[in-house]
Amino acid sequence: MPLAARDVARGVARLFFRQDLIALCEVPLGNGRRADIMALDGAGRITIVEIKVSRADLRGDLKWPDYLDYCDRFYWAVPGGFDLSPFEEEWFRPGCCGLIVADRYDAAVLRDPEHRPMPGARRKAETLRFARRAARRLLGGLDPGLEGLD
Repeated sequence: MPLAARDVARGVARLFFRQDLIALCEVPLGNGRRADIMALDGAGRITIVEIKVSRADLRGDLKWPDYLDYCDRFYWAVPGGFDLSPFEEEWFRPGCCGLIVADRYDAAVLRDPEHRPMPGARRKAETLRFARRAARRLLGGLDPGLEGLD
């Protein structure tokens, strides 16, 4: 993850932590895509955040709708100074997607996303995948020599 994206991820994770959402970065999804951030709240709701640090990256991203079936809420996150006007265009679904501006120290929600509950079977599968990935990352910190970690 590029340094600017890492800074945004850190700020978003700090914001989410204060809101009791526990975040993981770079989480593979069941459809083969990879979420920049996935967070789980105390009620089991899943939030995905797609980070964009350049206009070219944003304009070239045609895969982001694939994330919507794997979360209850979806946010875009960008660094301060990013041109926010594209997020009002229909392709970026402003009625559905939230918007966060972040730096390495904090983040602010500019627009909350629509809550679209996932089907129960998908929620169970993704929650289990999230928990196992988090545990594997912790175990990797204890014993970096284990194979097959992330």
